[in-house]
Amino acid sequence: MRDLTARAIAGCPVETAMTVIGGCWKLTLIQALIDSSVPLRYSELRDKAGEISDRTLTRSLRELEADGIVKRTVYAEVPPRVEYELTDIGQSLAPIIAAIQNWGDEWLHSYSKLSSPLI
Repeated sequence: MRDLTARAIAGCPVETAMTVIGGCWKLTLIQALIDSSVPLRYSELRDKAGEISDRTLTRSLRELEADGIVKRTVYAEVPPRVEYELTDIGQSLAPIIAAIQNWGDEWLHSYSKLSSPLI
């Protein structure tokens, strides 16, 4: 795991959590793995994420793996096959991400009411 000690010692679990799962693409990748009933290959994750660059995808997957959220399995085949799946800790994010999605839906609904012009 990456050294998150400084943030954890600071006593801010929210900041620690955001360090682990925050960023542009990490929640998208975690959601793709939650939605899949089988491990996904790199190209499948890239397709599900959309406009993510290879560099960003690789970096995000490495960080999620280092933090114990994603498990990376390399198969000794030619060509090499690599699959990604959530660890138990990663799976525990499913209800949290669902709650974030619900909040986002509610906020969008409320915001659209506030920003719509009065007729």
